[in-house]
Amino acid sequence: AEMAAARLSGTENRLVSLPLSRIRVIMKSSPEVSSINQDALFLTAKATELFVQYLASYSYKHGRGKEKNALTYTDLSHTAEECETFQFLADILPKKILASKYLKMLEKEKRDGEVREDDDEGEEQEDEDEA
Repeated sequence: AEMAAARLSGTENRLVSLPLSRIRVIMKSSPEVSSINQDALFLTAKATELFVQYLASYSYKHGRGKEKNALTYTDLSHTAEECETFQFLADILPKKILASKYLKMLEKEKRDGEVREDDDEGEEQEDEDEA
């Protein structure tokens, strides 16, 4: 295994584009990970690259960017929302909305939350009255 790792270390820069040091830092940020085998690091980097390529090509083929010969953020977020395979990315690639629309959504959530809080208080008072 050491020879394989040594062989990889000489050529890995050409085989993967992502920086292995960054991937190592991300992997080590997990509390369950104490040490990372060089082969595991390389395979994680390569799998990540292949996943990103697949996401990009799928989004390009199924998005509107193809008309403009470009891949757009909207294509990526649409893929995350519509394709079951990529739905786990929906929080990371949310649909773009105008700031004004977002602020209105926050205001509505705040109002709805206040209404719910009032309802809860009413229920608590009823419980106290019964006791």
